Parts: sequence; C-alpha cells; structure tokens
Amino acid sequence: MNTCTIKAYAKINLGLDVLGVLPGGYHEVKMVMQTVGIWDELTLEKTDEGIVIETDSRELPTDENNIIYKAARLMQEEFGLPGGIRVSLQKNIPVAAGMAGGSADAAAVMKAMNQLYELELSEERLRELGVRIGADVPYCIMGGTALAEGIGERLTRLAAAPQCVLVVAKPDRNVSTKEVYTALDALPDYTHPDIDGMTAAIRAGDLAGVAARLGNVLEAVTAERCPQVTAIRRVMDSHGAMGSLMSGSGPTVFGIFDDQAKAETVAKLIADTDTLCVKQCFVTEFTQ
Repeated sequence: MNTCTIKAYAKINLGLDVLGVLPGGYHEVKMVMQTVGIWDELTLEKTDEGIVIETDSRELPTDENNIIYKAARLMQEEFGLPGGIRVSLQKNIPVAAGMAGGSADAAAVMKAMNQLYELELSEERLRELGVRIGADVPYCIMGGTALAEGIGERLTRLAAAPQCVLVVAKPDRNVSTKEVYTALDALPDYTHPDIDGMTAAIRAGDLAGVAARLGNVLEAVTAERCPQVTAIRRVMDSHGAMGSLMSGSGPTVFGIFDDQAKAETVAKLIADTDTLCVKQCFVTEFTQ
C-alpha cells in the first residue's frame, strides 16, 4: 500500500468544565466530547524523503508548525519509518474554532500511517503517542461519545448520545485558546456544568436531558471577546433549539434540534444575517 485516504471528524463539547491548573501549566478538565458529521479529507502518499503538506486552506501553515507535520514526524521517528510522506488536506472543519480540527487531522495522519506501514498499533498505543503532540489528539483517535478527564487524555467511552439534528455556526473570527484559559484563570469563580448529569442523560438516551445540561465554563470568557457567540445562541434558542452552546474555547456555536426542517431554516437564517458575521454554517448530526 502506497496511498491512503482518510476522513478526520470534528468534535463538539456537550459539556466542558475546568477543575484547576496542574503543575506545568496544563488545565485539569472534565468534558463530554462528541464527534459530528463535519470532516476533513486527507490523502497520504509514501515518498522518497521528507514530509510535505499540501492543502486548499490559506489559513494553515504547511511547515513544521502544522500539527499534521508533527504527527507524521512522530510516527517516522518512533518507528524508524523509511522514506517520506506527502499529506494532501481538503479542509472543511472550521479553523481555530473549538472543534479540534487540527487535532483531528493529526489523529487521522497517525491512523493512516499505521495502515500504510502495517504497524498494527492498537488504538490505545496510538492514543499514548498522540498526547505528545496535543491534548485533544487521543480523543480524536478514539472518536464517538466520551468523557475526557485529566488534560483530556483520560478517556471513558460512553453510550452513543441520542440522535438529533445540529446547526453548527462559526463566526468570522478566531480566538486564542491560550488567552481564553488565561482569562478564565483570572476569574475568582465560575459556575461549573453538570457533567455527571450529562453522562447520566446520555446513558438514558434522554435528548431533552442532554440539551438541558449543556455547559461550557469558557463560553463567558470568549463571548466577551466575540459577542457573536451570544448573538448566534440567541437566534438558535428563539427559533426552536432544544439547547445551544459554544464548543471548546470557541467561537463556534452549535444548537440541538429535534426536527430537520426547523434546523435547516435556522441555519439559513443565521447564514443570511449579516450582523452575525458567520463564516461557515452546517446542518449535521452526531457520529460515532
């Protein structure tokens, strides 16, 4: 096998709590992660030497600063792989959006190289390697519905979340994850979401219970810098969403709907409202 094409799926956070700061500066988190039907497509090809990244996105570097490059180099160095690799990326997941697009691409590269070079590595081994280049990479290797703890690397697979229709909207604005966490650290206190209640609602297949427990401690911080977060949520909630939330450090917002037509109507409204400054808008669903 000399080439391999693979999809890298985006994630959203149904719940995101920050419990404190660990030695070394990492934050201890407790999150419910969920993959969604928005994906990048990557084609990997064996070459004689080096690591080459090609992409249709002007927002991404194509050198060693790209997490794809770091993932490929990690696999080459860890297993002494011969020759080089070319990665061609078709980018659909919003960039700098709180949807783990970069981590998903890195995870996909690791999984594809595992196949290309017939390494026969287990998912657990790939996850152990993935955390070296990013806290979200182990989850992106795993996918589905999961509880993430520690810095995000301690994963517990959950029952599949109850199906629904999602509207996902990314404002035409990027935020710095580091700045968001720094601002959160400066707060004297904040309200913690009910992560245990969320996992119980998922186990019960209770979509209304899931929607009622959506919570993200980073949202208030990001919304101060990007008021479109609050504005988009307001539109979703006033037009039939069962619940809405910002994903990750933002600024992407998603809404949960129980009706496809309703979701498509709201997505069009959001995309067509100039004051919301939405760059990308999707109607999608949970994936496993």
